[in-house]
Amino acid sequence: MINDIKKDAQDRMGKSIEALGRNLAAIRTGRAHPSILDSVKVPAWGSEMPLNQVAAVSVEDARTLKIVAHDKNLSAAIEKAILTSDLGLNPSSAGTTIRVPMPALTEETRKGYTKQARGVAEEAKVAVRNVRRDALADLKKLAKDKEISEDEERRASDELQKLTDKFVAEVDKALEAKEKDLMAV
Repeated sequence: MINDIKKDAQDRMGKSIEALGRNLAAIRTGRAHPSILDSVKVPAWGSEMPLNQVAAVSVEDARTLKIVAHDKNLSAAIEKAILTSDLGLNPSSAGTTIRVPMPALTEETRKGYTKQARGVAEEAKVAVRNVRRDALADLKKLAKDKEISEDEERRASDELQKLTDKFVAEVDKALEAKEKDLMAV
């Protein structure tokens, strides 16, 4: 029972770290990276489709993304979707190929993105702590129902705290790497 609770907590905390990675990847740095466009939805075939499902997104050079639509009729819709997204990007079309130059980051925008990254990291820490809270509640319930002893509950609680500390340290490490990436000129 205790091992099931710890395993579940570890799995859920791991998913929080994965979500953090995806959210940090979406924060723009000065370099071109296809994951920057993951949040862009394109109106295609009667519904909103993620950009990576209607086009091939690749890195042309360090500051340019190259997008080739699977269906050439979608090129205008893709270009419009990127323009209207809140990413601040200005695509240019050349036939079926769309190029998206990454503007250089100013000191002010770097600080803004760093602040955004810190917010995302704090959300991940809260998620990890919420998992710990749920697991501790499950342990307390087992102890209350006399299914485990108080000593077992205390030991499991200590192990959960160590697990939580490990995942919070991973969040801090990911944030530090992203901040370093954002502040690199």
